[in-house]
Amino acid sequence: MRIVIWVLWLVVFLILLAFAAKNLDPVTVHFYLDHDWEAPLVLVLLGFFAAGAVLGMAAMLGTLLRQRREISRLRRDVRRQQRSEADSQVRVAARPPAVDA
Repeated sequence: MRIVIWVLWLVVFLILLAFAAKNLDPVTVHFYLDHDWEAPLVLVLLGFFAAGAVLGMAAMLGTLLRQRREISRLRRDVRRQQRSEADSQVRVAARPPAVDA
């Protein structure tokens, strides 16, 4: 199974390498205030892909942190509940048996 995964990664890498080799033509990116940047197309695509990935992770960061806080709160509540149940079972076991007269 590991070999199949490595072969798939190799195929993906070779496809991306071929794509990069075909897109080496220089392009000009025009920014505001008359700033221009000239670079190979593959670098421009890689840069914008990386920027999109970073912005996507930043957008979900708040939700991730909120979920982690909720999970830790719920785990703490479960531990408290288990402790209180264990304490109540100890109290019930510590009572002397009831004697019927």
